[in-house]
Amino acid sequence: MACIETRGLRKTYGATVALDGIDLRVEEGRILGLIGPNGAGKSTALNAILGLTPYQGELKVLGRDPWTQRDQLMRDVCFIADVAVLPRWMRVSQALDYVAGVHPRFDRAKAEAFLAKTDIKRTSTVRQLSKGMVTQLHLALVMAIDARLLVLDEPTLGLDLLYRKQFYDTLLNDYFDGARTIVVTTHQVEEVQHILTDLMFINHGRIVLSCSMEDFETRYLELMARPEHVAAARALKPIHERQVFGRSLMLFDSVDRERLAPLGDVRTASIADLFVAVMGGQTQQTGQTHQTDQTLGASA
Repeated sequence: MACIETRGLRKTYGATVALDGIDLRVEEGRILGLIGPNGAGKSTALNAILGLTPYQGELKVLGRDPWTQRDQLMRDVCFIADVAVLPRWMRVSQALDYVAGVHPRFDRAKAEAFLAKTDIKRTSTVRQLSKGMVTQLHLALVMAIDARLLVLDEPTLGLDLLYRKQFYDTLLNDYFDGARTIVVTTHQVEEVQHILTDLMFINHGRIVLSCSMEDFETRYLELMARPEHVAAARALKPIHERQVFGRSLMLFDSVDRERLAPLGDVRTASIADLFVAVMGGQTQQTGQTHQTDQTLGASA
């Protein structure tokens, strides 16, 4: 069953097209990484999914129209944004009281158990907490809600490495149960690669790549070509090439590892590698973006 499904999803702000006819389907029990540069349409897509903005086209979230049925939908959806929305005057204990009072599926004991693993005091105000602690508090409140869909928009922005790792480890080990669905946007793609089940790139309001992580790991390979084999490697038509320490580093789509191995050092590509290749290629091919979209969409 689809948790999120769109057909021709479109959103404009005056003459600016934020979402340009997006079709996507996210099955229940998946963890989707929605990756794109600033202004690509990520936050607009999330706002539509959360019922925070009207749109054109078809959109169903957990079988509901998020714009007309938002009240019912929010019983099954949680959201963490890149900017903490908790009032700075509020005490931790008051935050617990508030969520317990407004959300029927909030498990206060679960939130208390999570906070017990941190240095956060119940008597502290949000103002007295570090940004990492505020994120921990927000996560404790959200993870204690029995939601079917969790939406994360740059949830670890501005946090140090230790807090970022702790956040994603907690998300995977203590929250995700194989039935819930998670959608996350982030610029720190290396840190989410190990938790994702699906990957989607968005640019200029269009989905330019969509694949499962299983497909990603088998399709995309990087080759550090030996100087004498550069021409042979280029003949296999890499989708991207760059120079690293004077050697050619090439990214291939659907080329067998056995064909590449004699030409140099081969490794599985990272999401960051593929992102640079796809987005860099679009920047260099202004006017050919639509053709690139079709090619990547078809191969995905």
